[in-house]
Amino acid sequence: MANHALAVLETALRARKLDRTLTTALPSLERTDPAAVLPTDVAALDRALRGGLPRGQLSEITGPRSSGRTTLLLQVMSAVTQRGEIVALVDTFDRLDMASVVAAGADLSRLLWVRGQAITRAQGSGLRPQVGPQGDLVERTIDRALKALNLVLQAGGFSVVAIDLADVPMAVLRRLPYTTWLRVQRAVEGSDTACVLVTPEPLARSAGGLTLALEGHTTWTGTSEQSRRVAGLDMGARIVSPRRRVEGDVRVRGDLRI
Repeated sequence: MANHALAVLETALRARKLDRTLTTALPSLERTDPAAVLPTDVAALDRALRGGLPRGQLSEITGPRSSGRTTLLLQVMSAVTQRGEIVALVDTFDRLDMASVVAAGADLSRLLWVRGQAITRAQGSGLRPQVGPQGDLVERTIDRALKALNLVLQAGGFSVVAIDLADVPMAVLRRLPYTTWLRVQRAVEGSDTACVLVTPEPLARSAGGLTLALEGHTTWTGTSEQSRRVAGLDMGARIVSPRRRVEGDVRVRGDLRI
């Protein structure tokens, strides 16, 4: 009887397109609706995530440099575009390497690349928090990137919308008002979009979103920033998602395309 009542409730919620928001509040729901998650096509990770990244939620990929943040993001972009869906990336400091995107297997015709201001490390003094014209430049660039993120989310139609804040110091990110992330959460809630922040440390996620805290070691080929390519990756991820009852560790080695 209880199972029948639950089935009726799920059917009613799906009919009104509410299943991806309201059903996340049902703690007795042990299985994950395949339509409510977005597979990364990294087998070990998808098993740990019970299918993939949650749609209609704000999630985050965090970790220090060379932990695999960008590599995992490119893998997600590749997986999504190869399934015929559309992704958007807000590239805050215009540092996306298109050769790496192609190497990951992403379909460029299904990628919206929003390029921010190209700020060199010299211009940003290593992007450390500072005052004066260069500090203002960094903050203006971040502000424009966040506005672009909200515009893309409001436009709709994207399976993944990501913003790369990996090179922004946490001291700068923590100065952003918390309402910044509330607006993002409201924009994505109830949609088919998985919104992803890429940051140095955990910063913000929605109640049904998750945090992938990466601890990895990346080896590179190439002699300069422009020619660097990923040669290998041994990545570990700490997964935290209380609402979805997903919490634990997973190790990924040689399971990424790049």
